[in-house]
Amino acid sequence: MKGTIKIFVIFSYLILSFLSNNLIVAQNNVSNQQLMADFSLFYEYQKNKDYASAIPYGWKVINTDPTNFVKYKLFPKMEEALWYIHDSTKIDEAAKKKIADTLLYLYDKAIKYDSVSAGYYLAKKAFVMGNWENENPAKVIATYEEAIKKDSTLPSFYKDQLGLLYAKNATDENDYKLKALELYSKLSELEPNNELWVQRIEGLAENIEQLVDITKKAWDLDKNNLEKAWKYASICLQAKELNKALEPLEFLVSKAPKVINYWKQLANTYDKLDMNDKALQAYKTLIELQPDNRDNYVNIALVYKKIDQLAVARTYLQKAMNISPDWDYPYVIEAQLYEQAARACDFDFMAKCVYLLAVNTYKKAASLNGPFASQAAERVKALANSIPTKEDYFFRQLKSGDTIKIEGPCYSWIQRSVIVP
Repeated sequence: MKGTIKIFVIFSYLILSFLSNNLIVAQNNVSNQQLMADFSLFYEYQKNKDYASAIPYGWKVINTDPTNFVKYKLFPKMEEALWYIHDSTKIDEAAKKKIADTLLYLYDKAIKYDSVSAGYYLAKKAFVMGNWENENPAKVIATYEEAIKKDSTLPSFYKDQLGLLYAKNATDENDYKLKALELYSKLSELEPNNELWVQRIEGLAENIEQLVDITKKAWDLDKNNLEKAWKYASICLQAKELNKALEPLEFLVSKAPKVINYWKQLANTYDKLDMNDKALQAYKTLIELQPDNRDNYVNIALVYKKIDQLAVARTYLQKAMNISPDWDYPYVIEAQLYEQAARACDFDFMAKCVYLLAVNTYKKAASLNGPFASQAAERVKALANSIPTKEDYFFRQLKSGDTIKIEGPCYSWIQRSVIVP
């Protein structure tokens, strides 16, 4: 008898469990059907821009279980409806405040259920907090920072909003100015043609000297950061603080020895500071990295010209000519080498012949019709009184077509000839 009662109790429990489970399933089905109906009504009203009618149904779905409706853009559509009522309808400030509060609640829900787009919703939440709610700036800044951390591809509008907050609330007690500089520097790199970011950077400092100090401080606080070193170097170059630019540029080439731009800026800086040995070494490194870049050969030639190593300078110019035979600039510089040599020696017949060689070289440059053609033509005119005269040729029994070899202790390196015109 006891065994029979026990079996009956177990059987009864199983029946009750079965009935209970079926009741839950039935209730869930009814709930899902109701959610579908509510969403359908929300969707239709929203599509027809009847936002006042759409919003209550949207909240029913959101406050019950929006999980299955995220893919149908439930939250963006709800956001659109609320923004429209806030911005495009005639409501008083109290009503606008309620809409702003409601949007913050909506964004919190969206962040929870639509994690893929969390960065976007955080950015919109920060905007509402800062522009409609007058929330504490520190909270707004933190929300923007979290948004960008979750989604670095956010539109630059939101990053600019954060940058403006940094700038407005910067003090000696926080690092907001440094953060603003870093943010706008990155925006400037992403959008190099957008002058707004340059203006924002310039606006962070009272003058360029202060900007140099700001960027230096930013790099000092993060000494291994290449981006901050480059920003400091760039600002130093803009401010013509060449000596200060050396430290970050030398750091950059040591950490990234194959980045062309770092070497170009360093070589150019050495050159301008007349640190000729280092400039030559830097240009030689550039030639190793870019053996087909004509500019590198011309730049190193100009350094050798500056230190009166004219033969070496011409060798590098010839390499530039081999790369770009139609480029007039190397010919202009070669002609300048001959002028420089002639000026360093006595003004005699051979010096006049060297000037003639310079004139012939300028004429070659002018014939190429490049950007330096007019400059070359002007030098031809300027040297008209420095070349041999008919009398010079007559007294030396030289006639038209004769060859004159350039020679003498001043000109042994030239190893060229000129033809009597």
